[in-house]
Amino acid sequence: MKSFMEMVKGRRSIRRFQDKPVSDEVLNELFETVRWSQSWANTQCWEIVNVKSPEKRQMLQDAIKKVSGRNPSLKAVIAAPVLLAMCARKGTSGYYDGKPSTKYGDWLMFDLGIATQTLCLSAHSLGLGTVVVGLYDHDTAAEILELPEDYAQVALIPLGYPDQSPKPPERKVLAQFLHTDVFKKS
Repeated sequence: MKSFMEMVKGRRSIRRFQDKPVSDEVLNELFETVRWSQSWANTQCWEIVNVKSPEKRQMLQDAIKKVSGRNPSLKAVIAAPVLLAMCARKGTSGYYDGKPSTKYGDWLMFDLGIATQTLCLSAHSLGLGTVVVGLYDHDTAAEILELPEDYAQVALIPLGYPDQSPKPPERKVLAQFLHTDVFKKS
């Protein structure tokens, strides 16, 4: 079994997938890991839509083209065996007594980031690949998925068995982002 650090270092954005289905059993295992993700005051604001309809996938691909026809994940939205739409309930994460509790207001992006990272690392641990897609028309995607007004559509995640092995990208060294006691601009 790989260590956690090996999992973090080994996970890549995968945009090409094998023509091999992902079983419901494996998907449920992934969803279970999201269920146990941490969240603000255990609000668990996330919602996941498993987009199976080819028509809806095409519409979501069009929502990507609307913003950027050069998005490298454009084909993956259609070609991946699984497409997950990560959504969140507004006004719960980061709120106490119905009011935002911090300077940053709604923490749904923070909690969805945690849930998304958990899902992607869990998928990698099971031999699956993912890519987190964020450059598209989110309002159009919310309409396509028929989300109520009090929910936000945050990211799309094509998922499946990888048909590529990308090399790791350059990473900053610790000295480029780690500070002690105070921030020192380099």
